Order: sequence, then structure tokens, then C-alpha cells
Amino acid sequence: MKITKISGQVRNTSAAAEFFESVLGLAVKKVPGAAVVRIGKTLLDLTKNPEAQGDHHFAITIPSNKFAEAKQWLQQRTMLLATVDADEFECSSAWNARSLYFSGPDRSVLELIIRRDLDNATPGPFSSDDLLCISEVGVASADVLGLTKSLDEAASVPPYGAGPVGSFSPVGDPDGLLILVSPGRAWFPTTESLATTSPITVEATGHRPGIFPLGGGSRLQILQPS
Repeated sequence: MKITKISGQVRNTSAAAEFFESVLGLAVKKVPGAAVVRIGKTLLDLTKNPEAQGDHHFAITIPSNKFAEAKQWLQQRTMLLATVDADEFECSSAWNARSLYFSGPDRSVLELIIRRDLDNATPGPFSSDDLLCISEVGVASADVLGLTKSLDEAASVPPYGAGPVGSFSPVGDPDGLLILVSPGRAWFPTTESLATTSPITVEATGHRPGIFPLGGGSRLQILQPS
């Protein structure tokens, strides 16, 4: 599943635009009450809602050969999020991936991730051009297991890795994942950035075309490849 566009709400679009532009060096189109960010092959379309609830989580895929360079690049621009033990994280063997986390705008938790199963190495020093796409979108659901099952059956979007674990269920593939969690769950590695059911639309290609409700006004729209 390749995620082509994400539409969501933030409390302050000006601050969000400033972050993506000045910190990550990305192209941002700004209009009153909205900001559209180009992150590699993904468009992130943010609209202003001062009453928006919850905090977003997005993971950005980077070239699999540039983890150390990406960490150095990111540390020059912002602080990494860490636990008491580490500031970089090896995922389970089923994921074959490694991540860095940092605070984004509007209390969001952002992630840079290498996915070793993808053939996406690039030459040269790391730059914002190596932010290849958004490959994870956090979605809060009151029925994580039920939504996992319905996406598998209706959209052919299967559980990923080890599958559902309690209130956490990734679905999709290395190119693109929805991270389904229960409302109120904190986005790792924080304890204060919380997932809340709020409208978000994810457009993607791959799997079975159609519009699939995610609850809370959210939806997954799988398009035919162009």
C-alpha cells in the first residue's frame, strides 16, 4: 500500500507549516486555514481546527543505507525523542526496520524509519530529498480488532508483522501501514502524546480499490494505480 495523500486536522496550521518548512526543509503550500506539505511521494494536507482532538503519528521512510546520516541531520535541526535507554530503536524481526522519533507540530510524534525489505538506497549525503514518503499513519479506533478484521476482509489490507497486540495493530505492508490503536494510547516513545478518534483520510494505491470507513469520520480510500 503506497500512501499518496493524508488529510487531517491540526490546531495551528501556521505552526505546522513553519515546522515542516524550516525544520525539515520541505515544500509547503500555505493558504488561510490550511497547509499542504510535500513529503516525497506523499501529500500531507492539513486544515485548521482549533478544537481538534488528539495527536498525530506519522512515520517517514528514508533510504535504508542512510540511518546514521539521517540521525546526524535530524539532530542538527531538532531534539530526538528517547527513552531512558535509547534514542534509536530496532523494530521486531518481523518488521526488519529501525527508527528515530522526534516531536512534530501540534504535539504530533514523527518518525524516520528505514525498512530493510525495501530496495530504496540512494547516493550522496542525506538531505530533505531523502524523506521518501509517509509510510505509517496512526489511526485511533474504538474497536482495533474489529477494524483489523474488516480491513483484511473488505480491502485486502492484512495485519502486518506479528499482527494485533492488545490495543495496537499495524495493517498493510512495508510500503504503507495504518497503525491502529485504541483511543488514549500514547504514541511511543512519549507518555503524553495521545491518540484520539478524529477525522483523517488516507488515500493510497495497492490492495482492493474502494472507500473503507475507519470510524470517527476517518476513512481509507484505495485508488486504482494511475
